[in-house]
Amino acid sequence: MLEFTNPSVFLTWLVFLPAIAALVIAVLPARGETIKRISLGVTAVVFFMTLCMIFGWSQVNFKSGVDGMQHLFSIPWIPSFNIHYLMGLDGISFPLVVLTAFVSLLAMGASWPIKKYEKGYCILFLLLETGMLGVFCALDFFLFYVFWEVMLLPMYFLIGIWGGPRKEYAAIKFFLYTLVGSVLMLIAILMLYFNSDLRALQNKVTPQQILATGVVSPGLDEAAQQAEWQKIVSAETPQHTFNILALQLMGQHTDLFTNPNVTWHGHSLQYWAFILLGIGFVIKVPSVPLHTWLPDAHVEAPTPISMILAGVLLKMGGYGLIRICYPICPAAGYELAYWVCGVGVLSMVWGAFAALAQTDFKRMVAYSSVSHMGYVVLGLGVWSAFAGTQYNPDYWKMGMNGAMFQMIAHGISSAGMFFLVGVVYDRVHHRNLNEFGGLFAKMPVYSGIAVGIFFAGLGLPGLCGFIGEVLVVLSVWNFSITLAVISAFVVILTAGYILWAIQRVYLGPTYKGPHPEALTPMTLREFSIAAPLLALAIYFGVNPNALLKYMQPSVDKTVIELTDWTKKNEPAAAKPATADATPADKHNS
Repeated sequence: MLEFTNPSVFLTWLVFLPAIAALVIAVLPARGETIKRISLGVTAVVFFMTLCMIFGWSQVNFKSGVDGMQHLFSIPWIPSFNIHYLMGLDGISFPLVVLTAFVSLLAMGASWPIKKYEKGYCILFLLLETGMLGVFCALDFFLFYVFWEVMLLPMYFLIGIWGGPRKEYAAIKFFLYTLVGSVLMLIAILMLYFNSDLRALQNKVTPQQILATGVVSPGLDEAAQQAEWQKIVSAETPQHTFNILALQLMGQHTDLFTNPNVTWHGHSLQYWAFILLGIGFVIKVPSVPLHTWLPDAHVEAPTPISMILAGVLLKMGGYGLIRICYPICPAAGYELAYWVCGVGVLSMVWGAFAALAQTDFKRMVAYSSVSHMGYVVLGLGVWSAFAGTQYNPDYWKMGMNGAMFQMIAHGISSAGMFFLVGVVYDRVHHRNLNEFGGLFAKMPVYSGIAVGIFFAGLGLPGLCGFIGEVLVVLSVWNFSITLAVISAFVVILTAGYILWAIQRVYLGPTYKGPHPEALTPMTLREFSIAAPLLALAIYFGVNPNALLKYMQPSVDKTVIELTDWTKKNEPAAAKPATADATPADKHNS
């Protein structure tokens, strides 16, 4: 019998424990708070398991400072199509797994006001958690897509049944947008699969790189792994694969996806795969102009589901870009670098101006997410390692690390903002910013926590939101001065809508809205949810290395690999189009 600390067993339990608990709850006769307590206990166990990887058992400890995959395992699942149950964690996925477990725990705690169909709610919530964890752990494209789709239906019903007055409209809009992205992603996956061939990696990469992908079983000894690999490369037919790590090697070290004989409208398969995958991922981010589902979904979703949406689901788009789009399709990423950065900056500006225009408290926070996630897209797209900069990867490293940090920081601050909006909405049943005021006098503890978390979203130095934003803005300078100036200007807009909201809600002499008698102090349950979010916002703002020591080695490795690809292939490609001369260009001229 396999030990619990075996990677395949541990990660399987981590991912599927919520789903198993959902099946158990489905047959339990208990209702109401008993079901919620069970669900809360399950999310607590999952979060404890992630903490064990940081502080606990040496057998499952996730080591900081390591750039490769850890806890990697591969088990044949559908051998006829070379589909594997392949999972592993690195510095890109591990922080997002911990964030998912943490936000899920707090969101389940925030679910106590849910009184309708508690059993169904908890079942769907736990299935949603399994889907989210699976996306970040899966390294087989087919398995990744299954988990991606698993998230769709629970979220649809959680919004459509437990949401606000326009819940059906918001749920259908969310479903259709996400479904369109999923269909485009599936087309790209099949394009890559049927054009892949593991045999092409022979003599193109080192044996160590092959073994690190999990293409051959990680649990075998070296002789058995070599024999398994020789069996693959000696096959007479193409060896297609869904292995994401192997597809990355093919994209960077072979011409399988850039074959000039396989083009459409003058562009390679890799170019179109990048666009299809990119659309699917930026819908989830979401980026302008594919963002319109988000405000409606947030406004109508119940508070805990808004926390999940902002804290975790949006990060899956950024994760897909850094894990899949750029490493598998570097030629397309290089060619479209300025377009990607432009989308990021447009989202930052558009989201900030839209947030300024809102009078609905929750809708304002929703548009702030569009703006803040624009930093993520911008940081990932800053392909500043090209000939004009002597292939210096430092600025791109800064941008990608800033984008990763921003994803975690936004997951903390946005989940907190949506929860705090929900706290006051549960009391007065409205979100009109113009009817608030004077909450500091009536709810001082709540208001103090709220101001701290909103300042974290603003990007105040000393809080978590500052680190990612400043790294991204600094990284853009060596790519495009124009985009750098615009992205820096967005900080002023962000301060505008955050400070204006604080002034209208928490300051002022009196509360102007209905139900003033309901503005009672925070309960212990509410405090126990909000306080950890504020504590982490302060901790990561003061000690960013607590996060960077885990994510930076893997992010830097990704950037270095793409920089090496650029050095070999840039003469055959055009320099990334920029709207203005970069500092390096001016120096060279």
